[in-house]
Amino acid sequence: MGTISAAGDSSTNSSERPNYRPAQYLLRFDDLCPTRSRANWAPFQKLIEEFALKPILAIVPDNRDPSLIFDSPDPDFWPQMRALEAAGAVIALHGYQHLCLSRGRSLVPLYRETEFAGVSREIQRQRIAAGIELLRGHGLNPQVWVAPRHGFDRATLTALRSEGIGIVSDGFARVPFTRHGLTWVPQQLWAPEEKRHGLWTICLHINTAGPRAADQLRAFLRLHAAQFTSIETVLAQTWPSPQSTFERFLSRLALLRIQLRIAKN
Repeated sequence: MGTISAAGDSSTNSSERPNYRPAQYLLRFDDLCPTRSRANWAPFQKLIEEFALKPILAIVPDNRDPSLIFDSPDPDFWPQMRALEAAGAVIALHGYQHLCLSRGRSLVPLYRETEFAGVSREIQRQRIAAGIELLRGHGLNPQVWVAPRHGFDRATLTALRSEGIGIVSDGFARVPFTRHGLTWVPQQLWAPEEKRHGLWTICLHINTAGPRAADQLRAFLRLHAAQFTSIETVLAQTWPSPQSTFERFLSRLALLRIQLRIAKN
């Protein structure tokens, strides 16, 4: 799969831009690594193939997080990821080692423990460069950034730009937008949920997904498969721009609701 442009055709005018009515959905799978839960992943991979989905595959390049060790390293993991990318999936750099040992204020302030926010710019750049090199060494082409625990700051974005990654999968907007020189494709859901309009990314943590999660996704796909899209399609049809004042207000309101939900839990 070729490199995805982080912005659409500048000749696209506002009347031609999609209004996401009805809603469109992106699917993202987090915490993928050779020690993922094979039993949990298998039904999701089957759904990807059955419905010809083009999800975001958020891969930890060099997992050192004990909480992501569910099985012995799978020798078929990297060939599976290459096959899915060849079929249209997009590879995301999901941090470096998924060790959230630092504390810093993220641009998406949901958690204080992070792998990147609050870390020096040079160390962040080194981690990002090493992660990209590892994924490329496995024959993959990472094009999107997914931060562990939503933890990243301006230094992270500077490092991403310097290493050639221009797309962030995060934020609570309704449509893609630009911020600090990168294109943000919002991620707002952690389970399938019917929406009337907008672009919605459903993020599933496959290692901890409950026994009914795949069945829930299948039921949703039976009703809404035609509304699932890909990052490549979204960015080919959209010319992201900075958020308006109203969109920023809606994003902050959505963030506040999620912060309150996390605090309650």
